[in-house]
Amino acid sequence: MDINNNHHHRSEEDDNDDDDDALSAMSSVPPPRKIHSYSHQLRATGQKGHHHRQRQHSLDDIPKITEIISGCGISGDSSDDEFYPYATTTNSSSFPFTGDTGDTDDYLHQPEIGEDFQPLPEFVGSGGGVGMFKVPTRSPLHSARPPCLELRPHPLKETQVGRFLRNIACTGTQLWAGQESGVRFWNFDDAFEPGCGLSGRVQRGDEDAAPFHESASTSPTTCLMVDNGNRLVWSGHKDGKIRSWKMDYVVDDGDDSPFKEGLSWQAHKGPVNSVIMSSYGDLWSCSEGGVIKIWTWESMEKSLSLRLEEKHMAALLVERSGIDLRAQVTVNGTCNISSSEVKCLLADNVRSKVWAAQLQTFSLWDGRTKELLKVFNSEGQTENRVEMPLGQDQSAEDEMKAKIASTSKKEKPHGFLQRSRNAIMGAADAVRRVATRGGGAYEDAKRTEAMVLAGDGMIWTGCTNGLLIQWDGNGNRLQDFRHHQCAVLCFCTFGERIYIGYVSGHIQIIDLEGNLIAGWVAHNNAVIKMAAADGYIFSLATHGGIRGWHVISPGPLDGIIRSELAEKEQTYAQTDSVRILIGSWNVGQGKASHDALMSWLGSVASDVGILVVGLQEVEMGAGFLAMSAAKESVGGNEGSTIGQYWIDTIGKTLDEKAVFERMGSRQLAGLLISLWVRKNLRTHVGDIDVAAVPCGFGRAIGNKGGVGLRIRVFDRIMCFINCHLAAHLEAVNRRNADFDHIYKTMSFTRSSNAHNAPAAGVSTGSHTTKSANNANVNTEETKQDLAEADMVVFFGDFNYRLFGISYDEARDFVSQRSFDWLREKDQLRAEMKAGRVFQGMREAIITFPPTYKFERHRPGLGGYDSGEKKRIPAWCDRVIFRDTRTSPESECSLDCPVVASIMLYDACMDVTESDHKPVRCKFHVKIEHVDRSVRRQEFGRIIKTNEKVRALLNDLRYVPETVVSSNSIVLQNQDTFVLRITNKCVKENAVFRILCEGQSTVREDEDTLELHPLGSFGFPRWLEVMPAAGTIKPDSSVEVSVHHEEFHTLEEFVDGIPQNWWCEDTRDKEAILVVNVQGGCSTETVCHRVHVRHCFSAKALRIDSNTSNSKSQSLKKNEGDSKSQSSKKNEADSDSKSHKKSDGDSNSKYSKKSDGDSNSKSSKKSDGDSNSKSSKKSDGDSNSKSSKKSDGDSCSKSQKKSDGDTNSKSQKKGDGDSSSKSHKKSDGDSSSKSHKKSDGDSSSKSQKKNDGDSSSSYKSQSGKKNSNSSTGEESRNGHNKR
Repeated sequence: MDINNNHHHRSEEDDNDDDDDALSAMSSVPPPRKIHSYSHQLRATGQKGHHHRQRQHSLDDIPKITEIISGCGISGDSSDDEFYPYATTTNSSSFPFTGDTGDTDDYLHQPEIGEDFQPLPEFVGSGGGVGMFKVPTRSPLHSARPPCLELRPHPLKETQVGRFLRNIACTGTQLWAGQESGVRFWNFDDAFEPGCGLSGRVQRGDEDAAPFHESASTSPTTCLMVDNGNRLVWSGHKDGKIRSWKMDYVVDDGDDSPFKEGLSWQAHKGPVNSVIMSSYGDLWSCSEGGVIKIWTWESMEKSLSLRLEEKHMAALLVERSGIDLRAQVTVNGTCNISSSEVKCLLADNVRSKVWAAQLQTFSLWDGRTKELLKVFNSEGQTENRVEMPLGQDQSAEDEMKAKIASTSKKEKPHGFLQRSRNAIMGAADAVRRVATRGGGAYEDAKRTEAMVLAGDGMIWTGCTNGLLIQWDGNGNRLQDFRHHQCAVLCFCTFGERIYIGYVSGHIQIIDLEGNLIAGWVAHNNAVIKMAAADGYIFSLATHGGIRGWHVISPGPLDGIIRSELAEKEQTYAQTDSVRILIGSWNVGQGKASHDALMSWLGSVASDVGILVVGLQEVEMGAGFLAMSAAKESVGGNEGSTIGQYWIDTIGKTLDEKAVFERMGSRQLAGLLISLWVRKNLRTHVGDIDVAAVPCGFGRAIGNKGGVGLRIRVFDRIMCFINCHLAAHLEAVNRRNADFDHIYKTMSFTRSSNAHNAPAAGVSTGSHTTKSANNANVNTEETKQDLAEADMVVFFGDFNYRLFGISYDEARDFVSQRSFDWLREKDQLRAEMKAGRVFQGMREAIITFPPTYKFERHRPGLGGYDSGEKKRIPAWCDRVIFRDTRTSPESECSLDCPVVASIMLYDACMDVTESDHKPVRCKFHVKIEHVDRSVRRQEFGRIIKTNEKVRALLNDLRYVPETVVSSNSIVLQNQDTFVLRITNKCVKENAVFRILCEGQSTVREDEDTLELHPLGSFGFPRWLEVMPAAGTIKPDSSVEVSVHHEEFHTLEEFVDGIPQNWWCEDTRDKEAILVVNVQGGCSTETVCHRVHVRHCFSAKALRIDSNTSNSKSQSLKKNEGDSKSQSSKKNEADSDSKSHKKSDGDSNSKYSKKSDGDSNSKSSKKSDGDSNSKSSKKSDGDSNSKSSKKSDGDSCSKSQKKSDGDTNSKSQKKGDGDSSSKSHKKSDGDSSSKSHKKSDGDSSSKSQKKNDGDSSSSYKSQSGKKNSNSSTGEESRNGHNKR
């Protein structure tokens, strides 16, 4: 049925009668005839027959450099995209039109392909090879990125629906990945092994990946955390559960059964956004609504020890032990932290703190006491109150307006003025909403996306605007940098280097001072996660590809590997062929019969692997165009009913269900493009993206413009663009400008918040990203998506006409089939020859009659327009392309991977349903690509056997020589020992980190200790080590405070209810500290082991006192009062054990301040009397072993009293000032973290100073001195390499 009404919109048919002005501007002399082929004859025999040719391969991203992805708008979660179901079956019937193609992959490698046709001669336009029309550079290895270990090559995203990888984490020997259906892991020993191919052992997308092991199906994994202390990997999931997995899972050869989880419990109601282990082995997790929970190690340890059949009880035990920190800081309904989503957590293991990042704020927590220390924003300003979320206010306002609008409509349901007013108000409201969102863009740009703890103990955060911010451990903002304009998504540290992953696919390296060291394009998608292990930095991209980068890249190692791999190119290069059919038709709002479609497409599709159809003027009513433009402006692109009719009708013609599979389509007003792939080729085609660019009125209306599809075929990118350019004979420059606009602005890069149907794809909002948003955020020159493709095909109604010829002359030449001279009158040919349009592109020499303009339903050449206007026939409908050839002689290789030849280029003159004739063009495309699995094996062989490479990697094993001041420490209650770590190297910095290998309770009846490690080698609660990590400059040392502290804190209470009655633990305890030392960029670690023993006072104390008063070890005698061990007396105030009191200001837990004097944590000063080992005497009075007396007042064992006020067990009080936990402050004096100054005197942490009197020394049970100065030896016996 024809649709012939509303012809007023077809302005291109109404040429001006007066063409003289237009023709006078053009030369009447036809250009010289120069008709010869610019194509080359394909090689008769290709290079085939490598030993690995029997494998089938998935696709991976081409070496594509994208300097800045337009507006950084890359899909953050491609799993949200919807696609047509992937066809897992390969049984298809024979093609109904000609012959039996079968459904075997023999079609892909038929020897007659490439040999049974003569390529058509081509015309090549001028102006190619420069600027955006330059053919992209290709090579076996990307010249602008270091050679990498492709652990998992880029899979086609259609194969990953429901299985996308979302995060990675590394143990010492494995890389774990969290996916939407569970977890998986790779053993580094198998990293260079070949993939499984299409043998059926792995699912689609993993054929070329290194061998891996997969878990049983679970809810989507949202985060991962490695616990080396207990050989576990912890995972957080979308269903709110936390699960544990054993690292040492033993897999039998040939056993592909999925492994199962260990301990799991319901941690949150919403998704678990992040899990970390604190310095004390507790697991912290966060979720939506500002919820942060703690799962103590004691409860998890007990649950992990239960048998498998007690799994339910183990989960209940952990669930009930959870501590909700948000509830703890909520008083009378007011919470000190925001209710916005907690995006990520960070364990500051240097200072035993935990950072929590929300949208615009941070909260800082004490990892030991679980207390909230500070809340501050991204500017470093302290937050004192919590504002209501904007979303609530906005929703309330919207609801109120909806009620008002509803009421007004009920009052006057049919009033014209009222309806107009409502429409205007609705439009104004829409504008207001857009303006509100635009105003919030600045706030969104400052949103924190990632955090990391650097090697020197500083904290780095990354924002959505690319800003990098450095913080100290107390939440003070130090400095910021911006080395890239796109959003920061992840961090990773190695030694003194910090790696940054961006949404643009870039990776950058900075040093600890923020200086940029190097950077490269790591992936053609966003880098969403990084992890370090085995000498590599592994990066995970949105598409699921995982690559490993050497820790010394970029550097000399890259050049060696690149040259070695280049020599082996023939071992991993593969050549394949595919035939592509392009069909274009301006349907003029009509519909086609089955016979017409069979004549156009069906008759030539029997040997085609890919079929692309482009239609113009599918629907062109004025109302439809306006509605389409409105939908495009807000991202709606679902297409129209008529467009869906055309897709379904063509699909039936192609026997879509049996032979072909539709992969995607896109409609922009009257423009429609759709793509089908033969099912036996489907495993090698995917990653389809779509885009649209309107070129109509104001570059907003879609009656003119282009729609495009981008696909990956045998690892190479191809773009197909259906265009409808400006009409009228004289509008040559407008047509040229339309092409230029489409080529520059068409962007297939999808924004992170686009959720599109397969037939719709990405809206034109994607193309505006490149032109509008880039002006604000991107100062670097962007590269067009079309310019970066390996093959680009433009087709459609270009509307270029014949010039300098009359209607009768043209009809005569057509009837005589004298097309040679007519081609010289072709506007498009003249413009291409002048280099003004389709620069450097190719078209087969036209040998068919002009396809415009015909009267409907009039067959034959007599059907040309014979009406009043007698429009001159013209070749309006064309197919023009570009491949990777830079010259006609170029042959297919990894340097020139796509070479296309034209087998067929004609028009279907017997189809009469429209005023245009449909055209078709069949390509034979030869594609050279890389076998990623074989190349990975070659990469591994070079790493293992090349002497130069081995020498460079061996240099990475160097660790600066370091010594520790003692390998054995004995602590009494509240004692502090200063452990000095010295870097003997005079050239390189040393990076150290202190862990606790295990702890044990000493029993008299046991000769050996049974050490129990905490989570992630955390410290026991009675031990504080600070700083626990950092850097040591050459020929310098750092002092580490090892302090004993009472550990009865919040773990005794859950929801304020005491869990057990406390009693004194009088047993001795022992822990083994491990000081791990690395170089600034070394892969080896040197360990020093330090034994720390806490001796309880009743056993360890030897009293040497000159006082006249006798002291009982179990009795505490104070002046005027006698108190029990747990009682506390104050002259003015009495505080609870966990309460802190100060004169107007808050003090940190362990800071001490005195008027003019500053003492270390364990340094005590008295006025002239001698002190026993752990007792202090002042003003002639005696105190108990651990009590302190001042100004005639007595305090309990752990009580400190000053100026009549009392503080809690762990609180030290100063004169109304606040000092940090690890810093001591004195009035007028400045003290470093490891040196304290008091009244001009300097005292170490482990020494006691008395004015003029002698003091006794520290002695352990064995009589051994425990002092920095007294040991006098430097321990090296722990100098073992891991």
